[in-house]
Amino acid sequence: MGGSVLRIDLLGPLQVTLDGAAVTPSAPKIRRVFSLFALCANHIVRTEQLIEELWEENPPSSVKTTLQTYVYQLRKSLCLDAAQRPRGRGAAAGDQPVLLTLTGGYLLSVDPEVLDANRFDREAQRGWAELDAGDPEAAFRTLDDALGLWRGPALVDVNPGPLLQAEALRLDEMRKNALEHRIDAALRLGRHQEVLGELTRLAAQQPTHEGFQAKLMLAFYRSGRRSEALHVYQRTRAALAQELGLDPSAELQRVHRAVLAANGSLDRRTGPAPAQQARPARPEPPRQLPSAGPQLVGRSAELEAVLAGLRPADRHGPAVVAVEGPPGAGKSALCVHAGHEVRDRYPDGQFHAVLADGEGRPLEPGDVLAEFLRAVGIPAAQIPDSVDERSRWFRTWTADRQVLVVLDDLVEDSQLAPLVPAGRECGVVIASRRRLSDPGVATTVQLRPLGPADSARLLVNLIEADRGDEALEDARRLAAPCDGLPLALHTVATRLRLRPHWSMHRMLAWSDLTGQPGTAGDDPLGLQTSVARSCRTAREDARRAFLELSVLDTPEVRLPDVAAVFELDGSRAEALLDELANLHLLSVERCGDELRYRLLPSFRAAGRWLIAEEDELALAAVCD
Repeated sequence: MGGSVLRIDLLGPLQVTLDGAAVTPSAPKIRRVFSLFALCANHIVRTEQLIEELWEENPPSSVKTTLQTYVYQLRKSLCLDAAQRPRGRGAAAGDQPVLLTLTGGYLLSVDPEVLDANRFDREAQRGWAELDAGDPEAAFRTLDDALGLWRGPALVDVNPGPLLQAEALRLDEMRKNALEHRIDAALRLGRHQEVLGELTRLAAQQPTHEGFQAKLMLAFYRSGRRSEALHVYQRTRAALAQELGLDPSAELQRVHRAVLAANGSLDRRTGPAPAQQARPARPEPPRQLPSAGPQLVGRSAELEAVLAGLRPADRHGPAVVAVEGPPGAGKSALCVHAGHEVRDRYPDGQFHAVLADGEGRPLEPGDVLAEFLRAVGIPAAQIPDSVDERSRWFRTWTADRQVLVVLDDLVEDSQLAPLVPAGRECGVVIASRRRLSDPGVATTVQLRPLGPADSARLLVNLIEADRGDEALEDARRLAAPCDGLPLALHTVATRLRLRPHWSMHRMLAWSDLTGQPGTAGDDPLGLQTSVARSCRTAREDARRAFLELSVLDTPEVRLPDVAAVFELDGSRAEALLDELANLHLLSVERCGDELRYRLLPSFRAAGRWLIAEEDELALAAVCD
């Protein structure tokens, strides 16, 4: 005996049938819960998403109990409880719809074909492909059938919260897209008279939709009504200027010029196919990854750890991998290299953003989200103002896509959550200045300084080919002050490339690499800026402690010594050192019951340069 037949219709009023009988939930909040489950079918809906949808920022004190009650009622009324299935009716085969309780949320497991939204999406994509392949007749039939699934605005009788509202907007955009393509197919087939009435209505409803306006102009022109085609252009130009402050697009202006000229370029028989003229271009997926740069040295294990964290696994959300390490360790380079390694697995786009400004201050996630949304083709005028709304739009766009997000120079934990995509086939790679506490980070890769051999090899690789005969021992000695930090090694290599007449041996004698401060503007290892940015993100007491520790010559920083120097009790001194360790300005290791903190000599030198810089600024202020 087969399993129960569930059907869920979202493209219009919500309709749910089970074995042909209507079982649509009637209580408003239960309708919203079920609608969200249906739109996210076969993907986990987190508890916090349900709370946000139902109550936004004002949930009741009994919120968990209330949610459990709603889920219980849905399972009972829709037969979505696996434990209640009759034996022999598909329970073992797993073909029954079921509402699962998972860690952190719920998942509605159904055959995708039971949802009209999924069937519409599949047929719309097929029609688009048929049109691209040059078969407008098949495309028209396919797209017409797909649009026939709509019975009105999506979820028109459901009072939506913020998440459902974003999903309804997404579905409406899909419908408009399919409608444009069906009209394109009709115009390519010469059926301009058939679609003229429909186009007139659409253009009146959406006066700033340039795609519909261009098609209406074309249909009027081919129907021998040039004056009306020209009137459409004038009306559209006025609407764009008044509502958006924009001029008509280049395509709309081209159609206008062709109507004025009446030179036959818009005629179906003599000009390009109308679908090629008026059909909106499919936005290219974002390809924002920077160049991968030089080959990584000594990072094969760390690179493999990042790639392993991104591989598909039994998860209910995107893979999130954080790369942490001291300033100058090459976190950004590793993340970008990893992104290039896996970009083919993310065909819907690769996003990249730097989350700090030139001074190391955190950038607002809302500004980054606006750039992401513009990159996927959303006009700037339509992007919402609030960070929460922008994040919802981004999650909605990524929910059923495969995208990679590479975030560089993360400063604060709070920057991360709004920028994480929703799809479980998505990936996120983060280069972070501090240790992250976000529970969404599934994999953390610690990037430590390179060893002496890898440091020397990287230095030799970075120097031009005619330096290949330099003694490896000289390279090791020259790399030693760099403390295994790729940024410092790159800086030294650049200095050598700019002085082709210098040998490594001569470079070794250069006093600037000893870390003795000269003028505050000097930065022989290129670490001052990166260390300064990390310092600025620390608490003021921790920042001052780092600068004062940099003038000490001891290789280890002991907790009792710090407590004595700064006149603090043990717990406050440990909190100070932990803050610096969380920013990777100090390394820490456990030796028995004792924690040992170390300050790299190059960081100590950078701290001294920062002190000199502050002294010069203070002196300049006094002189002024």
